[in-house]
Amino acid sequence: MAQRRTILIVSDIHYACEAEQQRRGHESRIILNPLLRGAVKAYRHYIWLRDPFAHNHLLDDFLVRADSPDLVVTNGDYSCDTGFIGLCDDAAFESARQCLGKLRDRFGPKLQSVIGDHELGKMSLFGGKGGFRLASWHRATRELGLQPFWQREAGNYVLLGVTSSLLAFPVYEPEALPDERKDWQTLRKAHLSEIRRAFATLKPEQRVLLFCHDPTALPFLWQEGTVRSRLPQVEQTILGHLHSNLLFRKSQWLAGMPKIRFLGNSIRRMSHALSQARCWRQFKARLCPSIAGIELLKDGCYCELRIDECASQPAEFQFRPLRR
Repeated sequence: MAQRRTILIVSDIHYACEAEQQRRGHESRIILNPLLRGAVKAYRHYIWLRDPFAHNHLLDDFLVRADSPDLVVTNGDYSCDTGFIGLCDDAAFESARQCLGKLRDRFGPKLQSVIGDHELGKMSLFGGKGGFRLASWHRATRELGLQPFWQREAGNYVLLGVTSSLLAFPVYEPEALPDERKDWQTLRKAHLSEIRRAFATLKPEQRVLLFCHDPTALPFLWQEGTVRSRLPQVEQTILGHLHSNLLFRKSQWLAGMPKIRFLGNSIRRMSHALSQARCWRQFKARLCPSIAGIELLKDGCYCELRIDECASQPAEFQFRPLRR
């Protein structure tokens, strides 16, 4: 009888250390237009997250409930990125360090962690501040030991973790410092080479579980012939980033929309992702929501995958709610 294994997935933890918690109003302060500032406050209060710093306890709840899984995958975004420049900001770095420290203390070598967009820096939604920073990449990979690409096998299953922001760098490039863009392109080229090699060496009987934080990266993987030829072997692609299945479903409805270039950088970035979102279905994409969900639905959770090593039947995917 095939051995069954349990994989737990937790995404978008957005842990807040004390230094980040002291930056209340960090987003609204940089929005100059008072009407826009008021609209953003209302959106955050009623729909997104009323208090982005109030959910550290959900990580502790997950650690208690996790029992004894065979593997735990964290799918990116470990801090609140209140400086908008990723982990080169000391406060964001300390949040991520504390978050990953708790996870590593609890799970040890069973833990695999994906790099999210907030680890590298992300321009604020409306204030136009921040963006990609190469120093954040170095702190993520060197000081925190996060692997840009990782691979683990469990019987006939191959688990692959990729760095979505690196793959989608052509979309993020306007947010990077001009003198760092060449280095980012070099890192992206090396990352794609690792991914091609992993897909090219798959055995016919193997099935892939792909972990990718931001779905913006999927069209760029679709462009890779080696990856595209092996997509029938991809059983599931587990995403983060969108925080709620409500947003995931709406993103699928908007797949193929035109790119919008005149409403600021964030709208440009999001509309670019949605314009190419039809390929998400080819990756059999599904979302692991954030542990806090969104304010409107309070639908935070972690996810559980049950697999049998022979891959004789599809992996069982379940949502495990976290109450707040």
